[in-house]
Amino acid sequence: MTQQDIRPPAHAPAPVVLAPVAPAPVRRPLISYVLPVYNEQDGIAAFHAELSAALDGRPELDFELVYVNDGSSDGSLALLTDLAAKDGRVRVVDFARNFGHQLAITAGLDLATGDAVIVMDTDLQDPPRVSLELVDAWREGAEIVHARRRSRQDTAFKRATAHLYYRVLRASTEVDIPLDTGDFRLLDRRVADELRKYRERSRFVRGIVASMGYRQAEVAFDRDERFAGETKYPLRKMAKLAIDGVTSFSTAPLKMITRLGFTVLALSLAGIVYALAMKFFRPEITVSGWTMLMCVVLFLGGVQMLSLGVIGTYIGRIYSESQGRPLYLVREVIGGSGSDD
Repeated sequence: MTQQDIRPPAHAPAPVVLAPVAPAPVRRPLISYVLPVYNEQDGIAAFHAELSAALDGRPELDFELVYVNDGSSDGSLALLTDLAAKDGRVRVVDFARNFGHQLAITAGLDLATGDAVIVMDTDLQDPPRVSLELVDAWREGAEIVHARRRSRQDTAFKRATAHLYYRVLRASTEVDIPLDTGDFRLLDRRVADELRKYRERSRFVRGIVASMGYRQAEVAFDRDERFAGETKYPLRKMAKLAIDGVTSFSTAPLKMITRLGFTVLALSLAGIVYALAMKFFRPEITVSGWTMLMCVVLFLGGVQMLSLGVIGTYIGRIYSESQGRPLYLVREVIGGSGSDD
């Protein structure tokens, strides 16, 4: 008897229809701008308009604008508040008082969240269009991009002193600080996070950044004239910044005191030999020596006071750091980070 197959007939499997998978949205790089402001009410609107016009030409990027009001005594805060209300990219950090340009930069870096951070002033001497050239250099692989001044529209005195200072600073420190660069630069997110760990009070940001290493590049530009108002770095503040730069990255002043001490010692010995020779070999023309005595006393007194001043500067920095006080105090943060979609 033939065995029959009692299994049910096989049916062809129904084709599986896969639902189309939507491609994941491509995240656009976020560029943060850190913008210190101190009594710039006459130029903020013009700066923001020019910066916005430049950013509108780069739709492939998102932007965050962190304005830091460094205790302005004019109408700068009101203008910044109005910008924050109208532009969702704007965040305003309002200091409780004036803490200085370098600490304003520090506060902006502490709050910036972008993949890259650009630091620049708001007086339109640093052209906003150049900041996008920094972005291009960053996207080509640089982690720090310095904006180097090819020319500048300043007084002859300021150009000469700045030229001399940067070269003296570079020669007296072990840090290769780029010549003719200010605080206008771009930092990669990784570099910005590392920079936030540097919390010394007497800050020289451009020197700190240069000392960090990483892949660095430069973009040359022609610096424009100030759009409005007066410079916020008069000679007194420039001198303080210069001293901070030297004392932050060099012990050359202390070494100079040692060399000066040996020089004064040699001159003093020569003076003693001269005085003894005149006493024994030309006693007839020897006078009381009042003039020479006064010159020696005044010279030695000046050298001692200068030496004490240099040493006091370093001791003062130690005292300031040992107090451990906050670098800055924020009264209010206005607006929020976001992108202009």
